[in-house]
Amino acid sequence: MAAWKGLRFRFHYVATALLVVFVILLMGVFLLSALSRFGDMAEAHARAVFAQIADRNALKLQETMRGVGRVVSAQAALDGSFFTTADGRLDDRTLVSGLIAELRVNPQVYSFYFGLESGEFLQVVGVRRDARIAEALAAPADTYFALRAIVRQRGDDRVENWRFLDEAGRLLGQRSAQAVYLPQSRPWFGQALRQGGLQATESYVFQSSGELGLTLSQALAGGGGVFAADITLGELAAFVGGSLGDLPGGAVVLDTSHRVLVFHASSGLGALQPAALQPLAESADPFLASLNADGLPSLDGRVASVRGKSFVFAGREVRFASSAAFHVVAFAPVSAFSGQIEQARDEILLISALVLGLSMPLAFVIARHASRALGLLAQDSERVMRLDFSGQLRVRSLFYEIDTLGEAHRTMKASIQERTRALKAALDKLESLVENGLQLSAERDHEKLLGHILGVGKRLCNADAASLLLTTAEGRLRFALRSRDDPLPAMEIPLHDPHTGAPNEQFVAVWVALHRQSVRIDDTATETRFDVSGARRSDAETGYRTVSMLTVPMTATSGEVIGVLQFLNATDPDSGEIVPFPAEIVQYIEALASQSAVALDNHNLLESQQSLMDALIRIIAGAIDAKSAYTGGHCERVPELALMLAEAACEVDSGPLAAFRFVSEDEWREFRIGAWLHDCGKVTTPEYVVDKATKLETIYNRIHEIRTRFEVLLRDAEIERLTRLLAGGDAAAATAAFEARKAQLIDDFRFVAECNVGGEAMAPAHLVRLREIARQTWLRHFDDRLGLSQEEHRRRAGQAAPLPAVEPLLADKAHHVVPRTAAQHFDERYGFKVKVPENLYNFGEVYNLGIGRGTLTEEERFKINEHIIQTVIMLDSLPLPRNMRRVPEYAGTHHETLTGSGYPRGLTQLELSVPARIMAVADIFEALTASDRPYKKAKTLSEAIAILAGFARERHIDPDVFALFLSAGVYRRYAERFLEPGQIDEVDIGIYLAAAVSV
Repeated sequence: MAAWKGLRFRFHYVATALLVVFVILLMGVFLLSALSRFGDMAEAHARAVFAQIADRNALKLQETMRGVGRVVSAQAALDGSFFTTADGRLDDRTLVSGLIAELRVNPQVYSFYFGLESGEFLQVVGVRRDARIAEALAAPADTYFALRAIVRQRGDDRVENWRFLDEAGRLLGQRSAQAVYLPQSRPWFGQALRQGGLQATESYVFQSSGELGLTLSQALAGGGGVFAADITLGELAAFVGGSLGDLPGGAVVLDTSHRVLVFHASSGLGALQPAALQPLAESADPFLASLNADGLPSLDGRVASVRGKSFVFAGREVRFASSAAFHVVAFAPVSAFSGQIEQARDEILLISALVLGLSMPLAFVIARHASRALGLLAQDSERVMRLDFSGQLRVRSLFYEIDTLGEAHRTMKASIQERTRALKAALDKLESLVENGLQLSAERDHEKLLGHILGVGKRLCNADAASLLLTTAEGRLRFALRSRDDPLPAMEIPLHDPHTGAPNEQFVAVWVALHRQSVRIDDTATETRFDVSGARRSDAETGYRTVSMLTVPMTATSGEVIGVLQFLNATDPDSGEIVPFPAEIVQYIEALASQSAVALDNHNLLESQQSLMDALIRIIAGAIDAKSAYTGGHCERVPELALMLAEAACEVDSGPLAAFRFVSEDEWREFRIGAWLHDCGKVTTPEYVVDKATKLETIYNRIHEIRTRFEVLLRDAEIERLTRLLAGGDAAAATAAFEARKAQLIDDFRFVAECNVGGEAMAPAHLVRLREIARQTWLRHFDDRLGLSQEEHRRRAGQAAPLPAVEPLLADKAHHVVPRTAAQHFDERYGFKVKVPENLYNFGEVYNLGIGRGTLTEEERFKINEHIIQTVIMLDSLPLPRNMRRVPEYAGTHHETLTGSGYPRGLTQLELSVPARIMAVADIFEALTASDRPYKKAKTLSEAIAILAGFARERHIDPDVFALFLSAGVYRRYAERFLEPGQIDEVDIGIYLAAAVSV
């Protein structure tokens, strides 16, 4: 390698050699690619030609089908009264002439016909002196049109009448017979009625002519029948056969089911003619087999090998009805198109060889003259590459271009030298802006953000001092930060005059904010455009001298100016003297101001969004608490207790909770929001269920209804006593019986009322007595269906009992049951593992009074527990940001246990995070000690701790979190803030801590 380093070559020799090598390589590459390229050209030419042929065949087919389709659609759109008589029969007098005219101009149509659902039928057949058709129809030899009409006679009899006409429309013969043809049983009839618009049948062989064809049909606009046309494909076959002209090749037409309708191929190709309607997959022809194997080609075509030769295939789909389409394909050998292209290839090769022979001597002469001057330029360029700008080079040459190049090189060298210095300075500023953008996007602290903006701007413009002013909501500019240590001015500059409302444009900062334009002041001593007395006053107070000034607006993406950057006294980096701010620095400072405005705007927006979100969450939580007068403050106290526990857990540095930490403010906020929303599902829980203080309570306490019935029974006893007295009975016996009955009713009602209050547990004997009391009857004289809502009427479906009605004193009636609808079941994707009661509610009186413990039925207890299910569903549907993704977990798991026995998902210890376990302890302890619940007495501190300890032993709550709750004194701090003084008693936490360790 060392020997090659000093080796140098003359330019003209190298240039000549390189030119020769280049031309030879170029010709070689050209020759290598020519064959394939010319082959591609031949294929492309063939594809273009046969695409036109396929397109022409397709257009012919499309024209045929669309023309007949228009006739069918037009006839089907006619009003029924146009072609039917008053009794609903077909009137051939109004139809035959028009249909015959259509047959004359549509030779490809075999027949037009109407078919009605009544079985009547009218057909006009274009025989056109075709012997096969005439023989099949038993028509005279000169028949040009045949008319068939099937009409109803008396009853269900139908008669088929045939009339045969010559080309001029003269009658040649006729016949009649009993009709057996049912148009409504034919496929074209049913298909048109079932589906709207123009319909097409599969292709088939016409029985009369033996030709291929198909039927187009469309339901009549007024209903009751169908108009249809039979189309022959014979004319299409002739057109396809002639479309190739003298070109070797072939063409094929396929129907929707890929059956062969038309096939034509040149005799020299050796193609095999397929049978009519033969499926493409069953054809033995190699060309059709290629289509079946490779799929139908598009109009752009494709090239495939058939019998060792390349053939180009081009195809097109012709759609003429809602579910029918034809495929037209043309094909030909590629070799038929490559002759002229090969001749052009040979001519290009000859021209290339001549160019090579002439270019070699010419290149040698030119290179020799240019080599010396270019060598000098190359040497000087190497010095420039090393950023060595020494020396002055002047190149003289016979060639204008080289001489101009020498002058350009000299100018370029000087320009690069100057630009290099400017580029380095600009690069430093751009690096500062890039670094500033990264730091602005990462900084979360507002004051640090302002300080960073001011510091970067001061460094960019090499200013001695800087200030940052922000706009206020009142339309003023206030000083937010200054780079010097002197205190911030307390004054705020109004953007508009408070008295007149005119712009306050005499101040430079205000002018910049209002006009969104930067202002440079070279010397404040001579400034006349703006009032700079404030700067002079400040100079007098501080001893600072302000000379030059640059003021730039901070404009947010919305166009609002959120502040102004002001820089004082630009200094020369070499001499340190105060100089005016350069004009070129303004764009960098404006870029910094724009970056800073966006960062500040985003920072303010983010803070506003977070504040708004927190406020909305607190509003929701407050609304949930305010919904019930008895649970107020629960959604506020639980987050407070949960945050106390989380803070204590984050301070633990040993034991099972040592690894737990909230390391960022986002994690704390995520947990705080989850705690605030832990009961958001309670918005779906009816108040009367949450606040149910007695067993019969719904919207009101139904014990009053029960008491009224007892009053009725007491009055019935009084009436019975008076009746006996009027009848002359024993007064003492009647009074004694009344008093005994009264005492019994009073005692029974007292018992029922005590059952209604609820309690710890209901004894079996009490339940037996309750049912005995319920079996007593009373007489109802008024209709209990009057004045009810629609929902109550729906639940009381059935015949009303006759009045007066005997009813039990206490009853569980059918209308007391509110069934659960399908919409009230839960999506399986949430993974809820809860037992859902069959009914939504059961308001039965005996059923509710017989509740074993507390005041809630199974349905009501599920409805209360369902709030956590609704919490999960509601929060899961929210588009929470990434840093809030665990809010549903924190809010929706506080009723889970470590044993998997909790709800709603039955999660186990491994599936519950530390924050979720903290939420469970906080929710239970708050519920135990809350003093605003109607259905229970608030527990004292020691009672609540004892209950929590039991939950910890049974692993319903996390023993480690419970131990932390005690050892960190969280229970005591919470009690002092939120519990009534009478609830706070002494707790020996040592007992429970020892038990927690053993667990």
